[in-house]
Parts: sequence; C-alpha cells; structure tokens
Amino acid sequence: MATEVANEAPARAVPESDPALIGLPTFIVGALALALVQTGYVPADAVGASMAIIVPATGVGQFVAALWAVALGQGAVAAVFGVFSGFWFSYAALVLGLTHGWFGISDDAAIATQGLFLVAWVVTIGVLTLGTLRLPAAFTLLFALITVALALVLYGTVAGQPAAITTAGYVAFVFAGLGIYLFIGALSTATGGKPLPLGRPVLS
Repeated sequence: MATEVANEAPARAVPESDPALIGLPTFIVGALALALVQTGYVPADAVGASMAIIVPATGVGQFVAALWAVALGQGAVAAVFGVFSGFWFSYAALVLGLTHGWFGISDDAAIATQGLFLVAWVVTIGVLTLGTLRLPAAFTLLFALITVALALVLYGTVAGQPAAITTAGYVAFVFAGLGIYLFIGALSTATGGKPLPLGRPVLS
C-alpha cells in the first residue's frame, strides 16, 4: 500500500540550474569592496585594497558563471557574466599596473589612462544596458546604475572632482543592494521557493 501511494505521489520539480547562483554573490562582494574604497573606508592611496576580493572572488566567479551559462546554452547570460568578468579583471590590471608601474605609463599619463579605461567601459556597459530592455526591469536598472557609477568615476577622475567618485561609491552600494535582491530571488527559486518580482520589461 505504501509503495502504491509513493508511486502515485507527484514528483517534486527540480529547479533548473542557474549560473546566477555563483555570478550574483561574487558580483555583490566585489561591488561592496569597490564602494567601500570609493567612499573613503580606506585611505585614498589604498585603492588596491579591494584587489584581494576583486581578483580571486569577483573576477573568477563571474568567469565561472559565464562558463556555466555557456554549458547550459544560455548565450545572453554568458554574455553578461563574461563582460563583467572582463571588467573586473581589467580593473584589477589597471589598478595593479599603475600602482606597480607594469605598463611603463608615466605619472603624467596616469589620469588619461584611467580616462581611457572608464570611457571604454561606460560605452560597453551602456550598450549592455540597452540590450537588457526586454529583460525584467530589475536587470536594466542594475546595469543602468553601474553605467551611472562608471560615468561619475570618469568625471571625477578626469575633472579632478573627488566628490563625484564618492557619489559613485554610494551608487555602487545601491546596485550592490539590487544584486542582493536578485540573488535572494535566484536562491529562493533554486531551493523550491517562489521567485521575487523583478518588474516588467521596458520593451515587450
């Protein structure tokens, strides 16, 4: 009798595999580290303080999430995590390279070098933001906030306005918080719970 009941009971659905379960928490920890640096938690000359998190956790984590998405055939997800893996690794290379003189860049060219980096990434993340307009609004908002933060850092760096960089740090706290919300939703779904509302897409 017990065997018959067990056979008739509906099988519990197994949640689909989700690369965001690695991609989001590793993004969150890097965003928080960056925000703390930009808002003055460490001295201004300790910009490399976040590298211990950004390189082995965030950069690697985003890359692993991208590979996971590729294995699942999720091209758009792989693109997002792949782009952010490139961002975090290149940011680490910029900071460490300028700090240790790896690239032969003079002190006079350091600001322009940072400007080059930031312009390239503002454009790239801006394009990525436009590409998410058919996704739930939470994702578009996340990428838009990242673009705004990068634009503020660009202005603050090139124009010599530290307040703009500090403001970018507070924006980073906001998009880290949004990342936490997305991660909680992904984790809830992965453990058999209900997804959190993410908002309607800007474009249908």
